[in-house]
Amino acid sequence: MQLNRHLILKALGDVDEAIIAKVLATSASADELAHAQAWIDNDEPLVNSGKPLPAGRVAQLVAILAALEEENSADPVRP
Repeated sequence: MQLNRHLILKALGDVDEAIIAKVLATSASADELAHAQAWIDNDEPLVNSGKPLPAGRVAQLVAILAALEEENSADPVRP
């Protein structure tokens, strides 16, 4: 299934329009986004189990999600 704004928001939560545009620009499918999320969440176990590193659209999505994760971790927590 091809990604759309609704599916991206459902998968990633409340992200800004720039992230949505970047994800849409990859022309990735919902399955590819799920695969990229799995790499972000579990990269060490996947590498240790011998899974090949992501390539193509999944690799593009991993880069986008990693940058988003890094940006979110750099934001101070507001009370």
